[in-house]
Amino acid sequence: MKQIYPLVSLITVNFNGLIYTRAFLKSLEKVSYPNYEVWVVDNASKESIQPLKDEFPQVNFIESKDNLGFAGGNNLAMQEAKGKYFFLLNNDTEPLPDFLEPIIALMEAQPQIGVASSKLKYFNAPDTLQFAGSKGINMYTGRGFSIGYMDSDKPIYATNYKSELAHGAAMLISRAVVEKIGLMAELYFLYYEETDFCERVKKAGFEIWYCGGSTVLHKESMSVGKESPMKTYYLTRNRLIYTRRNSFGLQKLAALLFFFIFSFPKGILKYLIRKDFILLRAFVKGAVWNFTHFNIYKNTGLIIK
Repeated sequence: MKQIYPLVSLITVNFNGLIYTRAFLKSLEKVSYPNYEVWVVDNASKESIQPLKDEFPQVNFIESKDNLGFAGGNNLAMQEAKGKYFFLLNNDTEPLPDFLEPIIALMEAQPQIGVASSKLKYFNAPDTLQFAGSKGINMYTGRGFSIGYMDSDKPIYATNYKSELAHGAAMLISRAVVEKIGLMAELYFLYYEETDFCERVKKAGFEIWYCGGSTVLHKESMSVGKESPMKTYYLTRNRLIYTRRNSFGLQKLAALLFFFIFSFPKGILKYLIRKDFILLRAFVKGAVWNFTHFNIYKNTGLIIK
């Protein structure tokens, strides 16, 4: 059977990460798939991206005047990109040269698949998995359960199978999905935005799959990232936004009660014991935001050309 090569739009967002973005773009020069375009969205970086524009004239660059976050940056490119598929890739990834053929073949063979994720391995430990599919989010803790996390690569992870969620570092989206449900919700800014998008994809009747033949190396550290006020604020705030948007009835009530009766006091106590009043303030501020913002259900409009 003859292989079909529909146009794929490879999209990444840069924010003060020229070194990573350059390495990412260099890795794409080795891609074996014959029909793709590349889009880089600069999210109002302090450092100029002109050196990248000079070095990679074949790449499409969009310069945002404001930092729109992960969702907003990717949304800008999806509005302009021409591909049948949008492949969102973190700028700190380096895909293997043959990463596109198997995942596009999977999508073409099963049109009910709206989103698919590649196998993610750690760049500095390429036999160690970061992501091989997901079992979903626990609505009470707000934490996800990734398949294969920190495991060595095994034959089972070379197969294709359904997944509850995709990973935002390497997420392939069908244009048909975006035309039906719209772009990602920009109110998240950081964290949970791709998870929320995946829930909307499933509600629209599409499936999410993991493709074991498509491998992307991720330069994210294998250790838990250092806490920061921004990270603490958005993780807390967005966990509650995600719960409010994606649970209903008694489940929503139970999940919110769990947070405010157990998780919230526990978090406060943790920061008090550590005497980390900066993170304490960010944690409380993230939770309180949800008491003053009620219009959280609007998604970015359908503006795909």
